[in-house]
Amino acid sequence: MSYDIVIKSGTIIDGSGGVAYKSDIAVKDGRIAAFGRISDAAAQVIDASDLVVAPGIIDAHTHLDAQVAWDPLATSSCWHGVTSAVMGNCGFSLAPCREGWKEKIIRGLEAVEAIPADAMLSGIDWRWTTYPQYLENLDRLPKGINFGGYIGHTALRTFVMGERAYSDKATDEDIAAMQAQVREALRAGAMGFSTSRGEHITPEGKPVPSRICDWDEVRSLVKVLEDANVGVFELARDVSDVGYRQLRELALGTSVPVTFGCVPRIEDSYTRWLDIADEAAKRGGRVAIQAHTRTLNCVWCFESQLPWERHPVWRDLRKLSLAEQKVALHDKDFQRKLVAAAYEDPGRAIEMGTVARIKDPKEFEVITVLRRPGRTNPSIAAEARERGVDPVQLVIDLSLESDFKQMFFQPLQVPDQDGTWAIINHPHSVVTFSDSGAHASQICDYSLQTELLSYWVRERQALTLERAVRKITFDIASVWGLHDRGLLREGLAADIMIFDPARIAPAYPQVVHDLPAGALRLTQKAIGMHYTIVNGQVLMRNGEHTGALPGTVLRNRWARGGAH
Repeated sequence: MSYDIVIKSGTIIDGSGGVAYKSDIAVKDGRIAAFGRISDAAAQVIDASDLVVAPGIIDAHTHLDAQVAWDPLATSSCWHGVTSAVMGNCGFSLAPCREGWKEKIIRGLEAVEAIPADAMLSGIDWRWTTYPQYLENLDRLPKGINFGGYIGHTALRTFVMGERAYSDKATDEDIAAMQAQVREALRAGAMGFSTSRGEHITPEGKPVPSRICDWDEVRSLVKVLEDANVGVFELARDVSDVGYRQLRELALGTSVPVTFGCVPRIEDSYTRWLDIADEAAKRGGRVAIQAHTRTLNCVWCFESQLPWERHPVWRDLRKLSLAEQKVALHDKDFQRKLVAAAYEDPGRAIEMGTVARIKDPKEFEVITVLRRPGRTNPSIAAEARERGVDPVQLVIDLSLESDFKQMFFQPLQVPDQDGTWAIINHPHSVVTFSDSGAHASQICDYSLQTELLSYWVRERQALTLERAVRKITFDIASVWGLHDRGLLREGLAADIMIFDPARIAPAYPQVVHDLPAGALRLTQKAIGMHYTIVNGQVLMRNGEHTGALPGTVLRNRWARGGAH
């Protein structure tokens, strides 16, 4: 027999959590065809000696809904071994969308996920109103990786209720109409239904439509998933006591898989959210806690954003080109004005997205100077003390010394390594919370999976490579119903990553201007990721695109012809 690809002599970590073993793998017609010692001919032979061969990563928390329209590779995700992505999280899908409401949906997405509206307006060829039409359009688009999505509550509510979605409770007729749209979306292949009960706001600073409704509305929409016996319910949490009680009641009272992100927060004990997953499991339910591998963060620099841009003296500086800013910053008197202004209160303003901001000078103790990816960077405060300068002055000095390339890494919550590890280590957690496609100029969380493999596995030795791979592959595939992915088994889809376990790590972020309309974003490659294979074709080789576009649309089993 002749194969399309034979991967030779790799260390197989198959996604199941089982012990690694040595084997060849053969791929044919997009599927894994054979294991063992393979001597048959192949169109392509990959030498995986000293490398790990594992299932491709499934990222279940992305906002790639807009980016897929102009970036079939889903950069930066593809560089980190991601082969499948789920979009439409937190209630923010691009469908359904009323006629004439495209720009309103886009402006709302810009407010909550910091995706530049101009990029979406110029980069999306909008050809849909309903969710099935959206999936038809997704089918049409070239794709490097696999994409699936939820029908989002905010989009759904505005489609059915119009302007009333921003202020009114839904009537019985409204709820019936929304249920019909969810059912139609599931039949077409939606991966489930998503909502936000969290802190998301509109461009006007008001709660997004999904936060206007009561929990009876949420339950009525989740009931559609339960009746169809397909799909996942995803939500951005309301961390209040009321939100906890309502979510607990829903999670324990439904057979629908429930998933939400969980990070340690000062104002909220993460342990009670983990308890929900344990209680649900005892009752035969399923809750998947979405774990991050580090504190949620903001990355900032002169090339992207700075924390003080609301202050008039800084705002005037930032209106200049980078070359002009460089000239202005060589004036020491002007530097002193900037330093003084950084400690002044510019007044209140609506802050949307992951905007860089420093509210207390003590934050300089935890904001790090990003010398290298990882956990060994000095804080701004420590380096400022070493140089004998003010922390803001240090930022200016380092920026000038690096031709504005120096980046700074700011945790958005108080770092809690023990809490982060407790969530990762929980038996009902999966590692997926990248937000890829969102906050493009502000965060670099594409690399949370390679950070899992580099920091928590290699550096901390907190968990085995086998268990880590399972948390980013099979565990996700099993909850989200992607039963032909997430494992290396004969007959399953050949979604595969091949990496060097001794080197795998996030690379240094970069600022690029490659969004439609020239908007900027942060990108981040990976070190030690040798190959990403999607549906049996090599997509990425040593971080470079091969030209192949083998991705497909992921649909639930009802749409694939399975029972419901």
